[in-house]
Amino acid sequence: MLAGRCFTKSVACCHRSVRWRSARAGVAEQARRLPDDTIDPEWVTAKPYESIPGISRWQLVTRFAKGGRYDGLDLTDLHRAMREEFGPLVRIPGVLRRLDAVMSFNPEDFAKVFRTEGPWPMRRSFQTMSHYREVVRPEIFGEMGGLVTSQGETWQKMRSLSNPVLMQPKTVNVYVSTMDETARELIAIISSLRDEKHELPQDFIQWVYRWALEVTCVMALDTRLGALSKNVSTEGQTLLDSVEQVFELTYELDILPSIWRYYKTPTFKKLMRAYDTMVEIIMSKIEAALARIEQNPTSIDNQSVLYKLLKIDKHVAVVTALDMMFAGIDTTSTSTLGTLYCLATNPDKQAKLRDELRTILPKKDSTLTVDSMRNLPYLRACIKEGLRMVPPIAGNLRATGRNIVLQGYRIPKGTDIAMSSQVLMHDDSVFSRAKEYIPERWLGGQPEEIPNAKETHPFVFLPFGFGSRSCVGKRLAMMEMEVLLSRLIRQFEFRWNYGEFKLRTTIINLPGSPLPFEMKDVVD
Repeated sequence: MLAGRCFTKSVACCHRSVRWRSARAGVAEQARRLPDDTIDPEWVTAKPYESIPGISRWQLVTRFAKGGRYDGLDLTDLHRAMREEFGPLVRIPGVLRRLDAVMSFNPEDFAKVFRTEGPWPMRRSFQTMSHYREVVRPEIFGEMGGLVTSQGETWQKMRSLSNPVLMQPKTVNVYVSTMDETARELIAIISSLRDEKHELPQDFIQWVYRWALEVTCVMALDTRLGALSKNVSTEGQTLLDSVEQVFELTYELDILPSIWRYYKTPTFKKLMRAYDTMVEIIMSKIEAALARIEQNPTSIDNQSVLYKLLKIDKHVAVVTALDMMFAGIDTTSTSTLGTLYCLATNPDKQAKLRDELRTILPKKDSTLTVDSMRNLPYLRACIKEGLRMVPPIAGNLRATGRNIVLQGYRIPKGTDIAMSSQVLMHDDSVFSRAKEYIPERWLGGQPEEIPNAKETHPFVFLPFGFGSRSCVGKRLAMMEMEVLLSRLIRQFEFRWNYGEFKLRTTIINLPGSPLPFEMKDVVD
């Protein structure tokens, strides 16, 4: 998130692929054994950090200014432009109290960074979020900054509390029926929104955001907000607006040049208010859940996320809920819409998926169950290929766990490495026929002419990150997408009659234009 390097179907490539799969499986164990002061054996002969090609501080100002070379580029086009100008390793100087960063377009670098990050991986968070949690509201967050912002032992403690709750398959299974219920509600709404051409309206995307919010609130807060009602509650709309503001304003303050670290700008204050709004709603829902439990201990499923978190600590429940809101709503929505767009523009793949879905949904209103969802390989391949074609993030970020050498250059311990995988996932030298939507590349037993994803470097496609700091909610997110897409594709035939799908950049990728899908009912 290998430039000029093609992975072919040769014997040498197959050996390399096997080797990398083995290496990937042992990364966590290797990292635990590395002492902090380990020096890369290439260090002595490597070129100095300062000689890495890159943009100057002055160019950062002039090229992003109106009319400048980078003016108006979204994040993916910006990465492509930097790669074309500077090569597969780019140094970006820190300005306005920001640290330097190095951007890599080489998956072997990604693997090396992950292998050497140590037992406490450092993924530097957004400074505005850290400021809010540590300075503005320490009474809420205290030492538990959450999985997004904390580092070191504090992060490890929070992760050890969260993993048994969010990563267990049994926990995910608790919510399949609720996910199906919300999917059916969304389908009922959007069915009524179609115009005379069977097309969805301009605001269709907002309904998918509402669906993701509703499911997230059920999982994190054990409550239904009513976000899928045509007359959404004030509370639900406020939470939706606050989440959107957080993404937009964080991008303005943490990614684009900003003086908020010196002077608390109106934009910064607006972001702090958005966080306050989210925290107040979340805390009120958790207090209500505690009151319900006190009055009736059986009012909440003892396998639910909220119940398990409350057994640990109320503050842990609040922090985790906020992290789930921040990390789960827009990313899941974008991933779902991206996959739906890919299926709408590839009707043969859509029909093949529908045939698979008929095996578990012989009728449109057949019940979805945990057991019936287990064997859907083509659905999962469709989602993986959708995540490759329309990824919700541009790549992964890590700070180096020790002094290492990348592409012959010294990278000091603690340097932020932006692993720009999105550009590589659309590169024919990395993914064969990269511009084509081919879910079959993720499945075994395909004809020789079908590209095989296993022949691609395993560190290019990491939509949920890697290692101990990978996305803690990935199981829940995948199940959400699987359930909704199962219902949508079984119920409707989707077509796309307009231009290419566009993304816009905030701190993640979001749909950059309306998605007026043509949506016709499937005949059983």
